[in-house]
Amino acid sequence: MIRVLVVDDSALVRQVLTELINQAPDLEVVGVAPDPYAAREKIKQLNPDVITLDVEMPRMDGIEFLEKIMRLRPMPVLMVSSLTEEGNETTLRALELGAVDFVTKPRVGVADGLAEYVEDLHQKLRAAGRSRVSRRSGRVSSAPRRSAPVAPVGVVASEKLILVGASTGGTEAIWQFLQGMPSDAPAILITQHMPAGFTRSFAQRLDSHLPLRVQEAGEGQRLRPGHVYIAPGGRHMTVIRSGADYVVHLTDDPPVNRHRPSVDMLFGSAVQSAAANSVAVMLTGMGDDGARAMLRLRERGASTFAQDEATSVVYGMPREAVALGAVDEELPLDRLAQAVLKAVSGRSTRLG
Repeated sequence: MIRVLVVDDSALVRQVLTELINQAPDLEVVGVAPDPYAAREKIKQLNPDVITLDVEMPRMDGIEFLEKIMRLRPMPVLMVSSLTEEGNETTLRALELGAVDFVTKPRVGVADGLAEYVEDLHQKLRAAGRSRVSRRSGRVSSAPRRSAPVAPVGVVASEKLILVGASTGGTEAIWQFLQGMPSDAPAILITQHMPAGFTRSFAQRLDSHLPLRVQEAGEGQRLRPGHVYIAPGGRHMTVIRSGADYVVHLTDDPPVNRHRPSVDMLFGSAVQSAAANSVAVMLTGMGDDGARAMLRLRERGASTFAQDEATSVVYGMPREAVALGAVDEELPLDRLAQAVLKAVSGRSTRLG
């Protein structure tokens, strides 16, 4: 049983979240708190497995409280965020500080939307309950600073592509992975499970702190070295061939593996258009999205890598890919970029 503490200044939200969480047989709300000061006492009394934390609260906001938690008593935290531009920025800051994931404020009264929300909430709480938080605590104490440029490798062909899939814990893993990439790296396409509205803010934050050009992907964009393309929340990103170029193609097809954007859609599109020129990377995340398409990529000649269990916040997607035989090499996060660059330049050793 995963024991949850709900922290929110709204009595209605506390009630709704409690009712929704308690619908799952393996989840139990053991307490609620209207603000961080009350939450601090509840944590001492109840020792919950996971906290849901509102971003905006009186007396002390959620970000300040999260920072204190991660410094003094690291534990899994699921942020509850509003769908606003300011809320997006604050939520991304929370993920940098060590929050495992986030959900948006529940919308009450819309039956279909609420059912989908409940499933997502339950899955993220389960992932948080299994996550490795102490390893990340305190490492990010401020907004990311611009990283020093990695020396250009000078051997990157323009037709090469780097494909990345991630979910829970992925925003921080992507940041670390991209820090190891030079300004002349091949085009990098990233599908991170994230709702509409958040991916543009995420791309802008990365772009302001990296030597690479990072942007939310747009329909028909030609893929260029030194550029990173983030799949827009709520849309699938695929790669297609157009003459001598690779270009982005976005679709509104139904969710795949419960996700839109889906890693399977990105990786699967490259099977058809760019397998031999691709390197695929599976980062931390819950579920199995991307594993089957990664196997097809490997069978068609792509080099494939996965983040190892010790450095994954949630070892779900990498584990499934490894179990299927879809991965050439499983590595700690801080070694993935170097291995990918070796594969791109033809200096890697394929396994199996």
